[in-house]
Amino acid sequence: MSTDLTTTFTGIRLQNPFLLSSAPPTESESNILRAFEAGWGGVVTKTIGLHPVVNVKGAKTKFLRADADSYKLSMKKRPNSALHSSWNWELISDKPLDWWIGRLSRIKKAYPEHILVASIMAGSGNDKELNNWQTLTKACQDEGADAVELNFSCPHMDRVDMGSNVGKDKVLCSVVTQAVKEVARIPVWVKLTPSTTDIAQEAEASFRGGADAISSSNTYPSLPLIDADSLEFEMNVEGYVSPGGLGGPAILPQSLAKMAQMTSRFPDKEFSGIGGIATFEHALNYFLLGCGTAQVCTAAMLDQAIGPNVIRGLLDGMTAFLEKYADKGWNCLEDFRGLRRSRIVPHSQIKRPEQLEYHGGYEEEHEGYAVVSS
Repeated sequence: MSTDLTTTFTGIRLQNPFLLSSAPPTESESNILRAFEAGWGGVVTKTIGLHPVVNVKGAKTKFLRADADSYKLSMKKRPNSALHSSWNWELISDKPLDWWIGRLSRIKKAYPEHILVASIMAGSGNDKELNNWQTLTKACQDEGADAVELNFSCPHMDRVDMGSNVGKDKVLCSVVTQAVKEVARIPVWVKLTPSTTDIAQEAEASFRGGADAISSSNTYPSLPLIDADSLEFEMNVEGYVSPGGLGGPAILPQSLAKMAQMTSRFPDKEFSGIGGIATFEHALNYFLLGCGTAQVCTAAMLDQAIGPNVIRGLLDGMTAFLEKYADKGWNCLEDFRGLRRSRIVPHSQIKRPEQLEYHGGYEEEHEGYAVVSS
């Protein structure tokens, strides 16, 4: 039985389920074209707004590394260290909508079989801002975008009606999504922030507004570490820093937990998994929890900006996986998607030891979890 890497997500046919997520690798026409040439099934553009933004002076993204033989974590490049995470405080695209008009259509004409998703963002405080969402949606779909992804997740927008501040508000999630759906002729994906207590509530509100799919997670709010020698933040501008977003391998388990909250609650809905993916084994976690696509950022940034080796590894890994389980009759993603979703249960449902009494993990005669011997 031959393997089939194609998939259908929100009614869109993809050559494979792997996309570059909205991030620095997708901020230019040339990078997106290179990504399609490399074999990515889809690309989500850097988030497009109506007006230009001005990013911070100096570096906008750096990578945190861990030593193999100690607990040291630092952004400093050094031997015998491995990638821990990425950290960025980059805002949305610094190029306005007018810059993207024409370029989106050229990209789509050059690669008509590849999926182009336009990430968009506006405010949400009044009817004017809701109209801005509609303006962005209409412009991008007129350019040939296959879907739009609503950015309710950027963790470092100063405006209280933008980015993750929308994703934390169930009412705004629903209202903005509904406004976009009023004019959208293409699928609408909603990208939610993980910085919320029960992300399934924001997912429910987005679905109520008409969302066709949920993407998650964006980066986690965080600060860079302080260098012990200089006593300065490892990433700063003239000594000052603001919270940014943590991504990469470090957030994989956290992002899976957020995704499981949603896919368990809405097993019949569609989800795109993001966070810490560099290999097929990573993506497989999201697929087994019920995701229909997987998006990559940090690993691609470290691989020639758009990840030609990363996508090759993802495709080879998925092919090998399907061949390994061919005896089960698996030849495509739908044959195994969601198979481990039902294994996520409340803590109280995890089996306890076979004994009459259970004392929370410590001996009955001791108070607390640890005993210090003299």
